[in-house]
Amino acid sequence: MNRQEKAQIIESLNERASKASIAVVSDFKGMSVEETNVLRDKLNEVGVDYQVVKNTLARLALEGTDHEHLSEQFKENCAVALGYDDPVAAAKALADFAKTSKKFELKFASLEGKYLDEAAVKELAKMPSRPELLSSMLGTMQAVPRNFVCLFANVQRKLLWALTAIKDQQETA
Repeated sequence: MNRQEKAQIIESLNERASKASIAVVSDFKGMSVEETNVLRDKLNEVGVDYQVVKNTLARLALEGTDHEHLSEQFKENCAVALGYDDPVAAAKALADFAKTSKKFELKFASLEGKYLDEAAVKELAKMPSRPELLSSMLGTMQAVPRNFVCLFANVQRKLLWALTAIKDQQETA
């Protein structure tokens, strides 16, 4: 690999890392190309880029990004997964693959500039995804006006029942 190719890799990875909300570093030692392609396909479904890159190039690429503090941690075989929209979805996809593959393991991550160890990434993967959180919030927001309407409907209904009972009582008398 010549200098120009290395510079291209560094620039490309730096651009993507600066846009990413989460960067997860994993060990892929011993994985076959087919397994890596399966992982890439799963990650692409949730909008995550996965790239195997030399440690020195990764260190240079992460400079000037929120994930710069990871540079000191790169040792042995490393691959970087960059998630943009939903960090939980990225963590879930990687954690699920780590459960099924004996050769793949999560090392550490950076979530919007904060360091996460392997256990923290797995805990992040257990959280509900962004769409689940939004639907839960929407349900909560709709509950207040719905309960308010039901409360007033019950007041009117009880008033109607009382008036109907008075009417029936006067008709029988």
